[in-house]
Amino acid sequence: MSSTPRTAAGGRRHRVREEALAEILRTGRRLLVEEGPGAVTLRAIAREMGMTAPGLYRYYAGHRELVQALTSSLYDELAEALAAARDRHPGAGPGRQLREVCHELRAWALAHPREFGLLFAKPVADADTTPGTVAHDSGWRFGGVLLGLMVELWRKGGIRPPTGLDPSWAAQLEEVREHLSGAPVPLDVIYVFVACWTRLYGTVAVEVFGHLDFALTDPEPLFTHTVDEILAALGEPR
Repeated sequence: MSSTPRTAAGGRRHRVREEALAEILRTGRRLLVEEGPGAVTLRAIAREMGMTAPGLYRYYAGHRELVQALTSSLYDELAEALAAARDRHPGAGPGRQLREVCHELRAWALAHPREFGLLFAKPVADADTTPGTVAHDSGWRFGGVLLGLMVELWRKGGIRPPTGLDPSWAAQLEEVREHLSGAPVPLDVIYVFVACWTRLYGTVAVEVFGHLDFALTDPEPLFTHTVDEILAALGEPR
């Protein structure tokens, strides 16, 4: 009989802690959006929450752990948005689904430019996604939405990878292959995946960061054309 109150108290403490962690991340994200990545500090968050900076150390050991948690949560949010876009047309083929995912990536990035910048421009070193970090796993959850559809397109047999890739260079792609399930994907095909991601990211990034303003008032047709070319490279006819 005495264990029930202790269990209930433990559950309350857990809920209180989870609510505090969520508020810290919400506050950190607001500072990121309003003031930029340099404003995301334990001291600034504590001030916004009416706490002392040492009080936050009960939740995060330091700046790196805080930024890793924020980066991870943003990757998870983006992954959920892309998965929802993919699943809007469950009966469609992977080409149609990938097109939806690409457009959702652009829409999310334009709606959240500061968050996109933290994830992909890496303005602070602590936002890295090296193996062993919290953000690493979340980053691959995001990447898995895109890569999963690319693998489905590869299985359809339409990809024509380039020939003559330097084996020592192609070996760098082994980590990507480790994150793919099912039959091993050839490294030259993974090269195509990476090249397609590079084009997709580049087209989104130059728009989000304002580097197309000199030429285009409406970059969407360029983006749509780029997605067409990416799908063609993946063996999907227009």
